[in-house]
Amino acid sequence: MSKPKKIRLSIGLALLALATLIAPAQASGNVDLSNPAFAKVTGQTSIPIGHARFCQTYPGECTAYGSVSEATHLTQERWDQLLQVNANENAAIVPVTDQQLYQTAEFWTYPNGYGDCEDYALAKRRDLIALGWPPSNLFITVVRQVSGDGHAVLMVRTDRGDLILDNLRGLVKVWNQTPYQYLKRQSQSHAGLWVDIEDTRPLSTLASL
Repeated sequence: MSKPKKIRLSIGLALLALATLIAPAQASGNVDLSNPAFAKVTGQTSIPIGHARFCQTYPGECTAYGSVSEATHLTQERWDQLLQVNANENAAIVPVTDQQLYQTAEFWTYPNGYGDCEDYALAKRRDLIALGWPPSNLFITVVRQVSGDGHAVLMVRTDRGDLILDNLRGLVKVWNQTPYQYLKRQSQSHAGLWVDIEDTRPLSTLASL
């Protein structure tokens, strides 16, 4: 078997394995958000200071969406794109803290070879938008690690659930199969607003993931 075919087969098997962990594919406009594969959100909440400053620099990227897509249909092509974007940006960016790079605790921006966790997430979001993904299904998301440290990932809403692109882990997984407590994410209707995430899983569960 040629190398491209081997890669294609491995991706297909990964998608098949993922399907056992997440929601069945949903018809457009008929996504069951009560399924645990989708992170439950509550009301509007505070905007992370780093994102507020990012919006001052890039105001056009922090506005209400003209149209909102409920969820992106996860085809094989879309799955391939998620894997490729996650792998490419994880390999291209050298992890450096904001303090080391900018001498400040929180500075969100597009990375230029170096960056913190939120910079990875911003770059991946930008890449997926360029590939035609609806921006309303791509959320910068703030989480807490089991250690207590803060972290940021990109949450992608698909009809198979909310998938996570993470610079600390190479695999793309459904949100509740990752070892984080989810705190808040961007609103699905407005890129400059944030909503709380209801994550009641006990710490013991997170530590085992």
